[in-house]
Amino acid sequence: MQVIPSKRNRLTFFIIIAMITGAVLGYFVHKNASPVYITKFSANIKLLTTIFLHLVQMIIAPLVFSTLVVGIAKLGDLKTVGRIGGKALLWFVSASLVSLLLGMLLVNFFHPGTAIDLSAADSAGAKDLLTKTEEFSLPKFVDHVFPTSVFDAMATNQILQIVVFSIFFGIAATAIGDFAKPLIKALEAFSHIILKMVGYVMNFAPLGVFGAIASVIALKGLEVFNFYGLYLMYFILGIFLLWSVLLFVGFLILRNRIPELLRRIAQPLLIAFSTTSSEAVFPKLTEELERFGCKDKIVAFTLPLGYSFNLDGSMMYMTFASLAIAQANRVHMDLGTQLTMLLVLMLMSKGIAGVPRAALVVVTATLGMFHLPPEGIALILPIDHFCDMFRTATNVLGNALATSAVSKWEGELTG
Repeated sequence: MQVIPSKRNRLTFFIIIAMITGAVLGYFVHKNASPVYITKFSANIKLLTTIFLHLVQMIIAPLVFSTLVVGIAKLGDLKTVGRIGGKALLWFVSASLVSLLLGMLLVNFFHPGTAIDLSAADSAGAKDLLTKTEEFSLPKFVDHVFPTSVFDAMATNQILQIVVFSIFFGIAATAIGDFAKPLIKALEAFSHIILKMVGYVMNFAPLGVFGAIASVIALKGLEVFNFYGLYLMYFILGIFLLWSVLLFVGFLILRNRIPELLRRIAQPLLIAFSTTSSEAVFPKLTEELERFGCKDKIVAFTLPLGYSFNLDGSMMYMTFASLAIAQANRVHMDLGTQLTMLLVLMLMSKGIAGVPRAALVVVTATLGMFHLPPEGIALILPIDHFCDMFRTATNVLGNALATSAVSKWEGELTG
C-alpha cells in the first residue's frame, strides 16, 4: 500500500520539473534564436506532446466503450440507469448554468474587453477557426453526436458518438439478461487490461508536459502577458470563483472527504493543466476515482457523460470571451441579449467533446449569430493557450466532483 503513493508523488515531481525546465528552455530559445529556428524548434519539441497524447488517445475509445457498457450492465436494470443518468444530468445542467452566469457577471463587472490590445490580434489563427466554424452547423452537429459507424467513431476518437453507441449497447445487454453475462465479464477483464496500460502510458507524461510548455513559450515568449495581463488575471479570478463554488457544493455533498478527493486527482489536474488536454487524463481519472471509493459502475457511466456534457471551465470561458470581444469592439449588449447568448452557448456547447479548441469554435460560431465580427476571436488567440490550461483543469475538477456526487447520492461511495 505504501508503494502506490510514492510512485504517484514521484511522477508528479517529474511533471513539475518538466514544466519548469520546459519554460526555461522555451524562453531561452525565444530570446536567442532566429524566427525561423524558433518556428522549427516549437514544431519539433511539440512532437513529445504529440507522442504522449497519441498514446493516451490510443486507449480512450476501448476504455470508454468497455467501462460504460460494463457500468450500465452492472446497474442491473433500466430503471436504475435512468435514475443515475437523471442525477448526473441534473449536476451537468446546473454546473453549466452557474459557469456561464459567472462568466457573464465577471465580464460585466471588470470589462476585460477594454484591456485587449487590438494590435496583438492573431489573424492567421482566427482564419483557421473561422474555417472550422463554417463547418459547425445543425447537420454537422447531428453528425458529430450520432455515429453512422462505431468503428469510425473509435478510429477518430469521437467520444460522444462512442458514448451514444455504448449506452445503446449496454441497455440492450441489460435487457437480454443472463445471456449477455459472458460478454460483460469479458469486457470487464478487457477494461482492467486497458487500465493497467494507463500506468505504462502515464510514465510518458513528463515528456509530454515538457514539450507542450517549451513549444508555446518559445513561440510566444513571456511578452504576451504584457498585452493580456488584465484579461488573463480576470479570467483566473473567474476560475478561482468557479472552483470555490464547485468545491463548496462538493463539500455539502461529500463533507470532509473533499481534501482526499483533491489529493487523489492532483496528478490528473496537473497533467490536464500543462497539456491542455482533458482527454490525456481520462484513463487516470477513472482509476483515481475508483480508488477514492466511487463504485466502478458509477464511474464508468457518469464520467464519459461528463466529458461530453459537463465542461465547466470551457462554459465559463465561452461567455467570458464572447462578451469581452463585444466590449473590445465597443458593441453594447443589453441584459436580454446576453442571457440569450448564454442559452445559445449552453446548447451549442453540448456534443463537441473531442473537437480541438472546442470552446473557441463555439465562441466563433456564436459571434456571427449575434452580429459581432467573428474575426474578433483573433484578439484572444495569443493568450488562449494559457487560458486553456485553466479551463481544462477546471473541466477535470468538475467531472471528478460530479462523479463523486452521483456516487454519494446513490449510496455507492466507500472509504
